[in-house]
Amino acid sequence: AAPRTMAPAAPRLVLGLLVLSLCCEACKKVIFRVPSELEADTLVGRVDLKECLQSAEFISSSDGNFKVLEDGSVYTTSALSLSAEKKTFTILLKGIQEQVQKKIHVSLVKEEKKTPKTRHARDTVLKRTKRRWGPIPSVMIENSLGPFPLQIQQVQSDTAQNYTIYYSASGPGIDQDPKGLFYIERETGNIFATRAVDREQYPSFQIICFATTPDGYSPEVPLLHTIRIEDDNDNAPYFTQDLFEFCVPENSRPGVVVGKVIAEDRDEPYTLHTTLKYRIVSQTPPITPAFSLHGDTGVISVLLPQLDRELVPSYTLLVEVRDMAGQPFGLCTTGTVVIKIEDTNDNAPSFKQLQYETRVEENRVSVEILRVSVVDLDEPGSPGSGAVYEIIRGNDDQAFEITTDKNTNEGILCVVKGLDYETAKQRVLVIGVNNEAPYLLAPHSQQLSQSTCSVTVHVLDLDEGPVFKPCLLRLDVKECEDIGTAIGRYVAEDPETGNSEGIRYRIPPGQCNWINIDDKSGEVRTVRVLDRDIGEMRRGQCNITVLAIDRNGKTGTGTIQVCIVPGNKNFPRIAQTDYIMCRDRKPICLTAQDGDEAPYSAPFVYRITDRNLASMWKLTPHDDNSWYLSPKGDIPYGIYEIPVSVIDNGGKIGENTVRVNLCDCVTPSECDGRPRQLSGGNVTLGLWAILAMILGSLLLLLILITICGCCGAGVMHRQVTDDCANHNLIISNTEAPGEEVMDHNIIPLQNTCDQGGYGVKTGEQQTFEMVKGRGHTLESVKGGGHQTLGSVKEGGGQPMMDTCRYSYSEWHSFTHPRLGEKVHLCRQDEEQKHSEDYLLSYNYEGKGSLAGSVGCCSDQHEEEALDFLDQLEPKFRTLAETCIKR
Repeated sequence: AAPRTMAPAAPRLVLGLLVLSLCCEACKKVIFRVPSELEADTLVGRVDLKECLQSAEFISSSDGNFKVLEDGSVYTTSALSLSAEKKTFTILLKGIQEQVQKKIHVSLVKEEKKTPKTRHARDTVLKRTKRRWGPIPSVMIENSLGPFPLQIQQVQSDTAQNYTIYYSASGPGIDQDPKGLFYIERETGNIFATRAVDREQYPSFQIICFATTPDGYSPEVPLLHTIRIEDDNDNAPYFTQDLFEFCVPENSRPGVVVGKVIAEDRDEPYTLHTTLKYRIVSQTPPITPAFSLHGDTGVISVLLPQLDRELVPSYTLLVEVRDMAGQPFGLCTTGTVVIKIEDTNDNAPSFKQLQYETRVEENRVSVEILRVSVVDLDEPGSPGSGAVYEIIRGNDDQAFEITTDKNTNEGILCVVKGLDYETAKQRVLVIGVNNEAPYLLAPHSQQLSQSTCSVTVHVLDLDEGPVFKPCLLRLDVKECEDIGTAIGRYVAEDPETGNSEGIRYRIPPGQCNWINIDDKSGEVRTVRVLDRDIGEMRRGQCNITVLAIDRNGKTGTGTIQVCIVPGNKNFPRIAQTDYIMCRDRKPICLTAQDGDEAPYSAPFVYRITDRNLASMWKLTPHDDNSWYLSPKGDIPYGIYEIPVSVIDNGGKIGENTVRVNLCDCVTPSECDGRPRQLSGGNVTLGLWAILAMILGSLLLLLILITICGCCGAGVMHRQVTDDCANHNLIISNTEAPGEEVMDHNIIPLQNTCDQGGYGVKTGEQQTFEMVKGRGHTLESVKGGGHQTLGSVKEGGGQPMMDTCRYSYSEWHSFTHPRLGEKVHLCRQDEEQKHSEDYLLSYNYEGKGSLAGSVGCCSDQHEEEALDFLDQLEPKFRTLAETCIKR
């Protein structure tokens, strides 16, 4: 057979193509594109671990088919076939010291295969696979004693002869490459360590081994060899603090947590070398154990049911921590714990003495007379020992006061109100004491009782001045009392003797000059007439200080309060005395006023003092202040002056005269104060009677004018022969429909200033009519020597036809001379006789009646009242316009 020649085998190193690297906040996602078939120890790719965790002390893979080196290289641990298009696993990074954990998600994506050319079966080439070189990971004992160099492992290749390595240590030494720590024999492949290694410094090493032929060819894939440093228990545990200090209140119950001690170990975590146990070695003072220590957690708890600060204020514990789970051969360290017992108010204060005595002069105030002290076992300066004193008995008049001295915790007893020896020669006080904080009783202890003591205070006698009893005397004085009226007596007495002999009295100047006091007897009299309506007396009272002086010159003071009591000094008066009473005779309300106060004012009583007038008038009550005055029956009209007396509630009588004008009127305004009819029956003409007579005369005159107008209108109608206005205006002086009369004597007005005005002429007589068109027009025509309105306005006799507006004075000047003619015509009928109804008597229609006078000539008067033309209804306006056009 021909010799077999083989091409040099390519290194079995397959590097994946890094497609995407996305770093998140908590993890990193990496995607590698790899072939579908992967052999064992194939390099898949490299991941930058420091990008997620700067110092990872623990690196692991969630898939056992992959391993991750310290430098981030990812290798397969066995032959792997990617059946799916994508395979994922997670790289877990842990930082033991920083307690940080990160995850890196790795995804393997299958490369797209190129379709190979199809060969014939006979062209198939057989390929032989070589055995891989790969020893198991090596282990080196920490702090090994040698001998050195110490053989760690041997790596061999079938074809290679030369071996080289380079380091990739995981741990602090990665930045300080420990050169010379390991080497490999080029010929044998044996790996040696040159010295001992500290695991805390270098937990593990990765060594990449290269195998080459003499000519420099590498027939093998580079070998990644891991050397793990096995931990040795060479570090003892240690406490994190040199001294632990805790506090716990006294009388705490068992099981109450006091604190926790913490220890650490630098050996490999999660091994027996770092499994710690705690225990209490000793307790100071060496009495019954008061605390317990949890062996695994280091928590200290109360064990003794009664912790008394007054007995033991603090405890000192010596504690031990040991590794190897507390086994005797483990390493250990001790620490110190100081536990201070906090004070609670479980002790009541008590007086050092149960009885005290002291002395004080009478009338002394704001003076310290005694200090009392107490004993309290609680911590000084705390609220549990602060004393609060109180006077329980013997201080009803509040003459004593006790306070606490914050510096000495003593009670200070003071007199705040002067004591009187004559009243009590000694006083006995009972004082109690408590604490500022409330009591907290210890378990199984009895209720605390309050401590008390008694204090006897002896009052020392002194020579005192006179004393007024009472110190304030109130004297009431009625208004307007006479000068010198005795209103009372105010005396003082000597406290020692109890009598008033030898004491003189006087009022110091500069006070109200209302009273004086007798210097020997103390009798008080008025020196002025006291009136509440005058000056300083308006307040109604005044306080006056009085001095009492004994034989030794000692003085005492007292106060007299003089109060002016309102009196009955004013007469009741009727506020209004002039009234007008009309024909309806409505009662008059009389109201009285009194300047006095109750009970010297209302209610009032009214009386008519004149007997004759009392028989004609009567008074009836209305309220406390007012009474009604009304006539008895139908008395004559006239002016009455009625004497009325008013009696107040104090019996004082006020005389008043009420003037009543009984008037024959409807409203009081119709009477001007003059009588319309005397009480004797004589008739006089008053103002209203004269006005009524004038109005009646005017009414008769108006009726006469109206009758004359009716008669003149009948003659006028007979004289009119032609209606030149083409029947556009019909004049009717009766209420019934009249006959249309055509009179040819009516001559239309030629020169008018407005189409709405016309003048008519009847023989020697001249009248005029006015119609409202667009405005008022007054026109007239000349005739028979009579003056026209136009001539009146012009002032000479020549008519003015260029104006159509006239004032009231012009109208009055024109109509006044013709009023007599109309009256003369109205007084004659067709036979030149006087009419019978031109004056008619009419009954009284009542005041304010809207009805007007009715007569035969009333419409003639209405024609001259031209104001009605301004209020024509729309239909009448249309009729007027139509008539004007025609």
